[in-house]
Amino acid sequence: MQSNQTTVWRHLPIVAGILGSLLLIVNRLFTPELTDSQARSDVLGVILSGVLVLSGLLWQQYTPRSPEAVELIGQQGLELAPELPETLKNELAWASHLLLTNTVTRSVVVWYQGQTILRRGVLGEKDRVTPGAIVERVLKTQKPVYLVDLKVYPGRIEFDYLPENTQGAICQPLGNKGVLILGAYAPRSYTKQDEAWIEGIADKLADTLDRSQLSVS
Repeated sequence: MQSNQTTVWRHLPIVAGILGSLLLIVNRLFTPELTDSQARSDVLGVILSGVLVLSGLLWQQYTPRSPEAVELIGQQGLELAPELPETLKNELAWASHLLLTNTVTRSVVVWYQGQTILRRGVLGEKDRVTPGAIVERVLKTQKPVYLVDLKVYPGRIEFDYLPENTQGAICQPLGNKGVLILGAYAPRSYTKQDEAWIEGIADKLADTLDRSQLSVS
């Protein structure tokens, strides 16, 4: 609804300018005698109509458009490693729910100590994470990586555990033992506030996972 209203407002100056020009032409055609004052008024009207049309065109050119969202391909689901303690399952379920309902995230994967311990949202075909160059870099540097438009990155092939048409992805470190991986339904869609919030959730998860002394077989 908001997007439609914005589109209407962007086109309003163009419509008003064209309508004003048409009314001036009609008025001129039905005026038997043209006075000097009317001629001056017509010139002013033409100028104003042109300014309106030009303003509308410039507004459309410089108004940023919202990223195009897509429906991610895959089945909705929630998968947790069965050996996790109940308290940890609840923590993971809580964190993933927040991410799915409050950001553009549509797919959540948690990889920790060599194991995929959570998949939630739209699930990719592959159910195991095989760390590639990007995930390895996140683990090594302890800094997140935000791939704003996943399809333009050659390294996207390593994210075969996300839905195939994932538009953007964030790899957030969970200490030095794991990674929180988020898939978005639109490119360039995470804000700085989102990134800070995701970092806070990841820090809390990392602390919980570390204190749980999770052992992976």
